Amino acid sequence: MHEENVLRNRIPNQHNAGAGGHQPAVFRMAELDADLDRILPSPVLPPFWAKLVVGLVAIVCFARSYDGDFVFDDSEAIVNNKDLQAETPLGDLWHHDFWGSRLSSNTSHKSYRPLTVLTFSGISVLMVDVFSVLFGGLQYTSKGRRLHLAPRASLLAALLFAVHPVHTECVAGVVGRADLLCALFFLLSFLGYCKAFRESTKEGTHSSTFWVLLSIFLGAVAMLCKEQGITVLGLNAVFDILVIGKFNVLEIVQKVLHKDKSLENLGMLRNGGLLFRMTLLTSSGAGMLYVRWRIMGTGPPAFTEVDNPASFADSVLVRAINYNYYYSLNAWLLLCPWWLCFDWSMGCIPLIKSVSDWRVIALAALWFCLIGLICQALCSEDGHKRRILTLGLGFLVIPFLPASNLFFRVGFVVAERVLYLPSVGYCVLLTFGFAALSKHTKKKKLIAAVVLGIVLINMLRCVVRSGQWRSEEQLFRSALSVCPLNAKVHYNIGKNLADKGNQTAAIRYYREAVRLNPKYVHAMNNLGNILKERNELQEAEELLSLAVQIQPDFAAAWMNLGIVQNSLKRFEAAEQSYRTAIKHRRKYPDCYYNLGRLTQAGRDPETTLHKYADLNRHVDALNAWRNATVLKPEHSLAWNNMIILLDNTGNLAQAEAVGREALGLIPNDHSLMFSLANVLGKSQKYKESEALFLKAIKANPNAASYHGNLAVLYHRWGHLDLAKKHYEISLQLDPTASGTKENYGLLRRKLEQMQKKDV
Repeated sequence: MHEENVLRNRIPNQHNAGAGGHQPAVFRMAELDADLDRILPSPVLPPFWAKLVVGLVAIVCFARSYDGDFVFDDSEAIVNNKDLQAETPLGDLWHHDFWGSRLSSNTSHKSYRPLTVLTFSGISVLMVDVFSVLFGGLQYTSKGRRLHLAPRASLLAALLFAVHPVHTECVAGVVGRADLLCALFFLLSFLGYCKAFRESTKEGTHSSTFWVLLSIFLGAVAMLCKEQGITVLGLNAVFDILVIGKFNVLEIVQKVLHKDKSLENLGMLRNGGLLFRMTLLTSSGAGMLYVRWRIMGTGPPAFTEVDNPASFADSVLVRAINYNYYYSLNAWLLLCPWWLCFDWSMGCIPLIKSVSDWRVIALAALWFCLIGLICQALCSEDGHKRRILTLGLGFLVIPFLPASNLFFRVGFVVAERVLYLPSVGYCVLLTFGFAALSKHTKKKKLIAAVVLGIVLINMLRCVVRSGQWRSEEQLFRSALSVCPLNAKVHYNIGKNLADKGNQTAAIRYYREAVRLNPKYVHAMNNLGNILKERNELQEAEELLSLAVQIQPDFAAAWMNLGIVQNSLKRFEAAEQSYRTAIKHRRKYPDCYYNLGRLTQAGRDPETTLHKYADLNRHVDALNAWRNATVLKPEHSLAWNNMIILLDNTGNLAQAEAVGREALGLIPNDHSLMFSLANVLGKSQKYKESEALFLKAIKANPNAASYHGNLAVLYHRWGHLDLAKKHYEISLQLDPTASGTKENYGLLRRKLEQMQKKDV
């Protein structure tokens, strides 16, 4: 009974997957679809049309988000990701994590997904084939055609999958394509493994080594899209042992209890093909994990307490209770995906610190249901029921294991995106449950109404939720009603408001974020920046000082603290802050730029506390700005400051060389054209200077200084009429410019004198 005889060429020779003497699996599979016929009385659709229906439903659910903005993690993974810039070598993708950082770095997220960075994809239509295998089994005719496609069951499960609102983050957020690609290759790996059992020989069924190896390869590809992809190897092993090998736990237990000697001759243990496949799966999985461990620098990612507070709890009992509570929340999101949030960390889910907390009930309910399902999956005498429940639980649990905190600490509390693959198992169990209800109740119309209601309500929720993912403002504000205690929600709303220029409202949300999480250094940093711009320097310094005290390697906060200290005329403290920022972030062009501005101030009488002479300060400033342009060649401000400083100190030849170098790198920057034009004018290269001035004015016609300085050039050059014209344009744009007024007065007097001479 344990031989791999699910795929005999002739139907009469097929054996039941359960204990002997029960109704054959052939009729069980047909019965499942017949049960669903009572609540899904639609004509059986051919596979192509079933896939088309599922695809169209999925499009309707998520179409609103197709032209949305880059939101939340999209900014870091795409907009600010250096790996997606043209100058980054393609080979670097294999040494960087998903966010563009080197995998060996301590700050790396350790998410190694190079294939996800390279392409996009979709998934729902493939689910029709997957569910067909899960519900219909792997039975073939003598001509190799698979029987019992379970069209109604697979269509219903695929529809439930396509309309599940928990998928919105994966579909609407561009970063979510990691989960989509992982799911695609995960399912292809599973289907490939199923293909291994299609062929047969006269002696009996055997697997094709080619398909097993292809399945392992696709599993590796899935892992390169997202880490949980490797779990498909475990799912394939469970499928092979419990479904193909027909390992009947109930039968084994009975034989153990009765000390049956036939246990020694257990067919599964004597099955060389099964042992060979298990060896392949195990060794391949171990090899993948080892290679990935070496690539990521042989160390786990570093997360903070706010990312996953339960994992930092001192008590093992507290950790275990909270981990299980997180599992129950994930299960609830699958059952009732109405309360969805882009982030569930930072106080969104308070820790359970005692067994007297009422939320412990959720743990008990979860395990009561799971244990019941597991017992039915392993011990039921109905082989068909065992197979469907086993595969449903396998898809539900195995892909979720990397997010379970069981093997390593993860960087989140609850994440909707990690439920994309487990939702396959949920849809299998739900569809099987509807079929069982339909079989044992007379209220078929009520069950049909419930099924239709779930599909329609989930479709509506998907449409609403995908609309919320269209912009950051809608996404962040939608989270307030779900997680009002989440400091990150308030922080992101504040950041969005600050980007739009609404500083007053932004301050309110930043303060709330700091109140909810007094160690939220990023909120302190952003709030300090706004207060600095509003000239509330004292409070800004206090906030930024606290931020670097909490996180001493926070380079951005050190730089901003230096800017505030510079504004408070505390130049030595500012310089120390800048240098500390650079110590923690070697490649920090903006900090070098600010350091250059600070050291340039050494010429002013107020900065006599500086320990360097004036000349050394200029050299320090130029070196700082040069470092900034080396690290960031398009750093226009640093180039401009170098040109201006060299110009002001009389180094015209060097200023001209720097200006030409800068324009060679940033040819369309009108501010660089203006600065170089000034240098060329002083060097009496009037024609070239004029051309650059006119080009700068064409790019920015409303810049009063551009017209004013061009007028000065014409004044020196002797083109007085053109000088008069541009002085007047400059004064129209900026009537308060005293230097332009004075020069224009000199020109007018000169013109009057010339007119008198002519008379």
